[in-house]
Amino acid sequence: MTEFLRTPEDRFLDLPNYPFSPNYVTIEGFRMHYLDEGDPNAKETVLLLHGEPSWSFLYRKMLPPLMEAGFRVLAPDLIGFGKSDKPIDRNAFTYKRHVQWLKSFLQKTHLTGVTLFCQDWGGLLGLRAVAEEPERFLRICASNTFLPTGDVPPKEDFLKWRDFSQKVKSLPIGKIIQNGCISDLPKDVLAAYDAPYPDETYKTGARVFPTLVPITPDNEASADNRKAWEVLRQWKKPFLTAFSDSDPITKGGEIFFRRAIPGAKGQKHTVISNAGHFLQEDKGEELAGVLIDFIRNNGV
Repeated sequence: MTEFLRTPEDRFLDLPNYPFSPNYVTIEGFRMHYLDEGDPNAKETVLLLHGEPSWSFLYRKMLPPLMEAGFRVLAPDLIGFGKSDKPIDRNAFTYKRHVQWLKSFLQKTHLTGVTLFCQDWGGLLGLRAVAEEPERFLRICASNTFLPTGDVPPKEDFLKWRDFSQKVKSLPIGKIIQNGCISDLPKDVLAAYDAPYPDETYKTGARVFPTLVPITPDNEASADNRKAWEVLRQWKKPFLTAFSDSDPITKGGEIFFRRAIPGAKGQKHTVISNAGHFLQEDKGEELAGVLIDFIRNNGV
């Protein structure tokens, strides 16, 4: 059994605009936290996947509008993040294992008929899950994300971020979120992003994630991502891009999705103005509106 840490519950008391009840599943001995809000019998199910180094708190602005639209909404914390357990050993975290953990979550929660919203690592993992279990998904909305194979050199901004994440003595989670936003975040919001991590020993997942991105063709994850692209290039179900205008790492990436994926044809793709990498913070309500329209315009 891999040794892990579990963030004390009192770290999550009085989080701003996060009144949601916790839910848990156990995966490979780790407790994985998720939000499950709205009508459990709703016709539409939305899955919101966060990335690095955020957690489900990132979706607090999007949850209420989606619930009011009549949807069931789930937002898990990836293992190593948020209220989920946090393995201590760096070697516990691999790209393949994160995909398997996500697929196990889908299986244990019996999710089908899903509309996926994915941002950052939410896309690197979520799009792999789509490719490997496509029957679970009805629609995809990709936002400030990518599915790299290492065949295209990474942007310099990403390499600088990866280098920083490995060398900085104390990984400043709240500050990283702030740097990825256009708007100024209140102190209690920054504290909420720091809440899952009482000290550096809890941040192994957040530390490792930047190193798992395949940036060379021979990376062990590159072949798996190429296989995923084979599926996505045949994906005819609705696919929407909703990127922001001010994210130096993913800006322009939406064009590749639109050209490569058949289901993107004819969709009302949008670029969210005045929003950074974490556009859920900058324009969460607007983004929820885009997602609601996407689902309603592509009913089944």
